[in-house]
Amino acid sequence: MKTFTYERPQSVQDAAAALANRKGAKVIAGGTNLLDLMKIEIETPSHLVDVNGLGLDKIEATPEGSLHVGALVTNTALASDMRVRRDYAVLSRAIVAGASGQLRNKATTGGNLLQRTRCPYFYDTNMPCNKRNPGSGCAALAGYSRQLAVIGTSDQCIATYPGDMAVAMRVLDATVETVNPAGTKRSIPIADFHRLPGTTPHIETALASDELITGVTLPPPVGGTHIYRKVRDRASYAFALVSVAAIFQKDGSGRVAFGGVAHKPWRVEAAELAMQQGAASVATRVFEGATPTHDNAFKIPLATRTLAGAMAEPRP
Repeated sequence: MKTFTYERPQSVQDAAAALANRKGAKVIAGGTNLLDLMKIEIETPSHLVDVNGLGLDKIEATPEGSLHVGALVTNTALASDMRVRRDYAVLSRAIVAGASGQLRNKATTGGNLLQRTRCPYFYDTNMPCNKRNPGSGCAALAGYSRQLAVIGTSDQCIATYPGDMAVAMRVLDATVETVNPAGTKRSIPIADFHRLPGTTPHIETALASDELITGVTLPPPVGGTHIYRKVRDRASYAFALVSVAAIFQKDGSGRVAFGGVAHKPWRVEAAELAMQQGAASVATRVFEGATPTHDNAFKIPLATRTLAGAMAEPRP
């Protein structure tokens, strides 16, 4: 691990200013992804900005009927909150499906959103990776790609977004709240927060270099039956091959987002108009334009079957 400096600001604006004023600065909260990458020198921040003392650890109802989740709320606290379990059950179920209990106790809402989109070649510093070293190439393109993306890819990167929480937030239409050193606040729809790789796969989110995530707003509850299904190679502590976050209404309509298939949580709202026609009709629209490899072409029928299974679950 390379040397770095450290500070613990006392306000969100001071924290944002520290990011803006120190080249190579990174935010640290739970550190469950950042510290791992620092140990193997894939992430080499020159300065760490510890935000744990900023009081962003509350879950609060808003006058508009939404629920505001502070950036420092742990995954465990978020998943176990009774309001989340009752009104945003897909989110609670997605979080519990991710990582392990120990990691969920440390991982934060803001940090979870910022975890690196990655693949095995990202970790192997002997192999080219446009995320680690822009312009060096992508070893995954000609390598083993069973776990990697089938849609939204580019000739620069085919990594998949590894998280579960953000997939559920995508189906809920959550909003990411930020602030900059001037105190200017911004609300970024979760649909726009994570970026597709294009020609700059190392730029993974819409967050500016001087912006700090202060929280996430969950819109007023939409009701319905909330389901999260995750298909993985082992029963626990594994990224999804395919995951489905879905909300179904009694009239047959619904929403669905997929994980494990793209560089970001993948949702195609237009495809949801075909929900009453069945999973195959939805999946045909969701995966239109997909470019799977020989190794991961199975993900598209797997996603279709996973959605069909979710649609077949009993609804109150």
